[in-house]
Amino acid sequence: MAGQLPKIYLYRRLVQAKLFIDKNYHEAIDLNDIADEAYFSKYHFIRQFKHIYGKTPHQYLIKVRVENARLLLKKGIAVADVCYAVGFDSVSSFSALFKRVTSCSPANYQQTQLKRQAAMQQSPLKFIPGCFAQEKEWLQNRNFQ
Repeated sequence: MAGQLPKIYLYRRLVQAKLFIDKNYHEAIDLNDIADEAYFSKYHFIRQFKHIYGKTPHQYLIKVRVENARLLLKKGIAVADVCYAVGFDSVSSFSALFKRVTSCSPANYQQTQLKRQAAMQQSPLKFIPGCFAQEKEWLQNRNFQ
């Protein structure tokens, strides 16, 4: 036991690796880069990362990339530009992965989000949850909708 590192030190190394993914998701990083950041062998690192975060480092990297792709698509940026901006090398592989994760192609997601934003601009009160409006007694006002 005397030779073991404190758990907090090991946890900090895993957090450091997670932050490395968060910061560098758009670059061509791989498991070796991430494991090196935590100073673990890659197999031990995968086990520890999954134990702490519930996902493998690769699954987490994909999640971060897709979340950032969603944000960029909502801004109306072209799908190909979004693909390369979040670290993918191929538009077709990006589109397939995005669809697998979100059940919607990037182009359809973008179109839906842009339509939703336009509708919110047109009539923002339609997007207020009914329970909130009822709590504020806005539903009694006939002009609410």
